[in-house]
Amino acid sequence: MSLEILEQLEAKVQMAVDTISLLQMEIEELKEKNETLSSESNTIREGREALEQENARLKADQEAWQQRIRSLLGKIEEVE
Repeated sequence: MSLEILEQLEAKVQMAVDTISLLQMEIEELKEKNETLSSESNTIREGREALEQENARLKADQEAWQQRIRSLLGKIEEVE
């Protein structure tokens, strides 16, 4: 092999090493971003679940109040 071919091969190997290093750094950044997004997703999910529970409780309260009002209206009609 001539010296020129070895230099070209060395340049290609160095370029491949540099590319691998850049890809590894990108992978680390993406892992960090994934962890952040996962954490945000969990926070949002917990918030949604809390809102769903509150919504169910409020619907039950509303139904109870509607039943009380119906009962009171029924009693008022009986008095009249």
